[in-house]
Amino acid sequence: MAIKSTIFKAHLQIADIDHGYYADHAMTLARHPSETDERMMVRLVALALHAHELQTVCGGDGTLAFGAGLSDPDEPDIWLRDFTGQIKLWMEVGQPEDKPLVKACGKADQVVLYCFNHAAEVWWRGMESKLSRPKNLRVYRIPTVASQALIALAQRSMQLQATVQEGALTLSDDRTTVEIEPIRWK
Repeated sequence: MAIKSTIFKAHLQIADIDHGYYADHAMTLARHPSETDERMMVRLVALALHAHELQTVCGGDGTLAFGAGLSDPDEPDIWLRDFTGQIKLWMEVGQPEDKPLVKACGKADQVVLYCFNHAAEVWWRGMESKLSRPKNLRVYRIPTVASQALIALAQRSMQLQATVQEGALTLSDDRTTVEIEPIRWK
């Protein structure tokens, strides 16, 4: 019998000062059996950093949601679709192979990758030249200290506040605050 995903509920209040986006998002995160709390929380960070694109890209008429991610290699970790079903934004988390990322660049208007663990620099040195061609791909690095600090926020039921200002994200609950400043690699 296969191990099932663990379900997490998150209520995320986003105040994106950079883009004038203020909204509450109630969501369900299914943590794949092979996924860590760190990776799951980086997915949540990616969503918070790009939630404003519901307005700026889709004019409020779209869907921002978690994809199947690890469960289905043909789906992203997060995606933004407009009302026609067009994939406006495809987001991945981790250190994936180059071919699925390039393939995603053909399916979506924009592709964003967030790398986060201690091996990210080594991965990037091996991938940078392979990922130089797609013009619609952006790659960011979440510092390891910040991604590991996110683990303290991972609870089965989360009430989180996210503030985006000057490109940095502050994510907090009633006990813990984590500052995240993504570094753009591409």
